[in-house]
Amino acid sequence: MLLAILVILPFVLGGAVFFIRSCPVRRGLLLTGAGAHLILSVAAVFGHPAPLFGGLLWLDALGGLFLLLTSVLFAAASVYALGYLAREDPDERRDFQEGAFFSNAPQTVFIACLFFFLGSMTVVTATHHLGLLWVGIEATTLASAPLIYFHRHHRSLEATWKYLVICSVGIALALIGNILLAASSGPGGEASLYLDDLLAHAPSMNPMWFKAAFVFLIVGYGTKMGLAPLHTWLPDAHSESPSLVSALLSGALLNCAFLGILRGHQIGVAAGLSDFCSPVFVALGLFSMAVAAAFIIGQGDFKRILAYSSVEHMGILSLAVGLGGAAAFGGMLHAAAHSVTKAMLFLLAGNILAAFHTKSSHDARGVIRALPVTGVLWVAGFLAITGSPPFGIFVSELTILKAALDAGGYVLAAAYLGLLGLIFCGMAVPVLRMAQGRPTPHIAPGPRGEDPFSVAPPLVLAGLSALLGLYPPPFFQDLLHRAAILAAGL
Repeated sequence: MLLAILVILPFVLGGAVFFIRSCPVRRGLLLTGAGAHLILSVAAVFGHPAPLFGGLLWLDALGGLFLLLTSVLFAAASVYALGYLAREDPDERRDFQEGAFFSNAPQTVFIACLFFFLGSMTVVTATHHLGLLWVGIEATTLASAPLIYFHRHHRSLEATWKYLVICSVGIALALIGNILLAASSGPGGEASLYLDDLLAHAPSMNPMWFKAAFVFLIVGYGTKMGLAPLHTWLPDAHSESPSLVSALLSGALLNCAFLGILRGHQIGVAAGLSDFCSPVFVALGLFSMAVAAAFIIGQGDFKRILAYSSVEHMGILSLAVGLGGAAAFGGMLHAAAHSVTKAMLFLLAGNILAAFHTKSSHDARGVIRALPVTGVLWVAGFLAITGSPPFGIFVSELTILKAALDAGGYVLAAAYLGLLGLIFCGMAVPVLRMAQGRPTPHIAPGPRGEDPFSVAPPLVLAGLSALLGLYPPPFFQDLLHRAAILAAGL
């Protein structure tokens, strides 16, 4: 029953938020729920609970890795939210109007949708039924849209509608992919969307049906994942969202869409069609990195820089899956390292935005002087996200590079290195410009310095990023190896 509790708990807590009158109690419930979900996630990932409902809920190593990352990031975002929400209209325009049955104040809706968002991502990671996985990914779109629109600004409204329209079209295409998979699964036309059934019947699938299904899956879920040229919603949504929401979108949501693609890849390998799937992954991976490089260079909005960086790293994940072998392990490590590092950077971007009231890297100068902890972590996060030692992304990118060279892909390796170099240079200019110099006189932290709730979560995430590069714990290495075996379809 552990998996059932894990899935149901966030939805129950999200509904309960509407009936709580006190703002501090709602925030306390957010933190308590995040902690409970993290404890349950650890127990599920390393306790190997039995499948439920015939495999409808089933947590394997691949889903377990993404579930653990989601829960860790949600816990970090919840701690950050305590300070963030306290600064955002603490009176809530009155928690309840006289005679109202439940509260619909902005922060109430925000906290409830955070829980619904967490529950939807939990469903995605904890199922072996591709139909339920599709439902979970669609639910993440609906749950996260109000989070993007939290500031009620015309730019956030535009970003929300773009997110809803583009991702909904992508999810509709993924649904067609699922239908094609079901139609081709098994002899005699027996339709099934259980992953084990699809894997068992994969050798007997019609190759043309599967190829069509795979194209719809990678285009549909690739839209939600942010692979270029399907990424157009991502820069606006990530840059206009509250920073803690941006951290969850980039660090957790994109992984869920990636999981949907990996499930299709598992079936393709079992069907003996890896030669068809792999070039598609490699091409989309390199193209995503190239598009990200083009938009990062000369970009002045530091939150959009981080958004395009996510496009780059989704491309690296796609490239790792396409290369297979040792690169699959590098891809799983990269997914983990990118999640914690990018979430850290978005939370730090929120601190900078709160102090400087601008997203322009030209105007936000002297971050280290004005916000010493945030400024140092900001530079460390830049080094980590661009693959500098000793952080986890350095190890994962090096592993992927070695796999490309071992496979004889010298041109591919050269293009990969060249794009990484361009992105490093493109990010170095605005980040270092922000860190250095002297801030304007009115920029200063509060009388007690930086808010502990705003610096503690990114500090912990920075430590995790370094730990993944220096010495990943043995139990986590084992999880990565098991996830890589599944991701490679072995």
